[in-house]
Amino acid sequence: MPTGEMTVTLPPELAKLVEVELVSGRYASMVEVLRDALQALAERDEALEHWLREDIVAGHAEYLADPSAVVAASDVLARVKSRRHA
Repeated sequence: MPTGEMTVTLPPELAKLVEVELVSGRYASMVEVLRDALQALAERDEALEHWLREDIVAGHAEYLADPSAVVAASDVLARVKSRRHA
């Protein structure tokens, strides 16, 4: 795994995002922009992993315990539409 200094080539659209952040004054260097971006990516991945393990797995376990309690997606959608129109 690389450590220390590295060279990164960004596609033009990502390079533009970095430039916008620098020009705005929110960041003083490209390193700061990339550090925050990577930290946000790590936090997003951690939140996704938590959601999958805690909510999705738990929901699936509930379904396996009592499949009769499942509500069809079409019923949920119909309820949402009726509430929106009410």
